[in-house]
Amino acid sequence: MTTLLPCVELPPMHRAIVERRLSDAHDRLVRARTELAVLDEQLVVVNEIADDTRLRALVAETPVASKEHDEASRHATAMLQTRQALVDRIAELERRQDELLDRLVVGPG
Repeated sequence: MTTLLPCVELPPMHRAIVERRLSDAHDRLVRARTELAVLDEQLVVVNEIADDTRLRALVAETPVASKEHDEASRHATAMLQTRQALVDRIAELERRQDELLDRLVVGPG
């Protein structure tokens, strides 16, 4: 069940501040989503490299091939951690944007 909140008009100065913060949050959200799209594309390539080096390490059974796989695997893991941090940041920005929208419509409090 959705509760409708009364629309309370903000004073012009407070409204301008909220609108500016909302615009900033939106811009940051757009940049973060763009960054996530780029990171996802890069992650596909890094995962393919990690898979290739894993197969080479299995076939070659040499220390060099094993080391290459370890490095590629660490790189993929680091990118996954970076991706998760970015996803968390996007979720936080979305929450902030929602809070600001609520403030803009309902007012402070």
